[in-house]
Amino acid sequence: MNFPSELNYLYGEPASSAVIRTQPDDFRVTEDLSFEPEGSGDHVFLYIRKTGENTDWVARQLAHFCQVSPKEVGYAGKKDRHAVTEQWFSVHLPGRSPLTWSLFETDTIKVLKAVKHNRKLRLGSLTGNRFQIRLREVTEAEALLSRAEQIKDGVPNYFGEQRFGHHQGNLTKGAALIAGKLKERQRHKKGLYISAVRSFMFNQLVSQRIEQDFYGAPMAGDVLMINGSQSCFVYDPEDSTILPRLLNGELHLTSAMWGRGRSICTDVAAEWEAEQLQPWQEQLEGLERLGLNQERRSARLLPSNLVIERETDDQFMVSFDLPVGSFATSLLRELVQVSSAAGPKETETE
Repeated sequence: MNFPSELNYLYGEPASSAVIRTQPDDFRVTEDLSFEPEGSGDHVFLYIRKTGENTDWVARQLAHFCQVSPKEVGYAGKKDRHAVTEQWFSVHLPGRSPLTWSLFETDTIKVLKAVKHNRKLRLGSLTGNRFQIRLREVTEAEALLSRAEQIKDGVPNYFGEQRFGHHQGNLTKGAALIAGKLKERQRHKKGLYISAVRSFMFNQLVSQRIEQDFYGAPMAGDVLMINGSQSCFVYDPEDSTILPRLLNGELHLTSAMWGRGRSICTDVAAEWEAEQLQPWQEQLEGLERLGLNQERRSARLLPSNLVIERETDDQFMVSFDLPVGSFATSLLRELVQVSSAAGPKETETE
């Protein structure tokens, strides 16, 4: 089965190029938790700075240090290995005496804060992530600065290449699993492969909206999402307030996250989405059989606090905040053509 990897650019292919991840400090990520730990309870929340380590490895080390099962350790999102990241972990320690967390620290792991809470930290329990990314060996610097102004108005909310695995391995396995040609007993891996197929379908819809000049203009029956929430409603062409709200970022067009059940997308928009996804009908039916429900995802990723600072003639620091579930790589691809000195990224930063 052919799964094209090329996606349309909203503003055209960037003229600038740059190198990222020459060293871990070139890529910094900081989590914003969606709640404040209560200060009491059987779970200890640890705010950890890790350098050059992936999230799962740190979680396993934490379980070993606390002498608990890895299932007792939680985190809100996976973060890239080739980076300096600050993120929260939780560990279930009912009735245990306080541990000396400094003994857990290494050259690459620092415990910045420890506080109790009454529940385990779950995936997605964030409002977003803050990024600081250093661009080295930048070409066409003026084009970079000009493009930075453009992308403040948003970029396509594509799932990043990390979602699909090395050489689209997750996507290929997901299609094989749906077709009954592959069995996967590990629940985590099975979910990863299926998610890759679903994410591919979403990316195709967003890319085709750009290709066919529907990215910024709603069709009859389109579903709109309120910025900063998951609240959706169907576009009403008679409502004169919709277009201004789309322009100012208060509303976003959405595309389908395929699954079973009836989509709230109707009319021309529903027919258009079905037409774009027709080549992958077998995969769509498979996603429905697997029990995933129809959902909507914003087609636009709107960064906040986007700042670009020049450090030297060919070196810049880009800072921005993104909502949970989005990919920094999707913003970077619209800004500059990047190559990574660290090689392929291991995890998605959500």
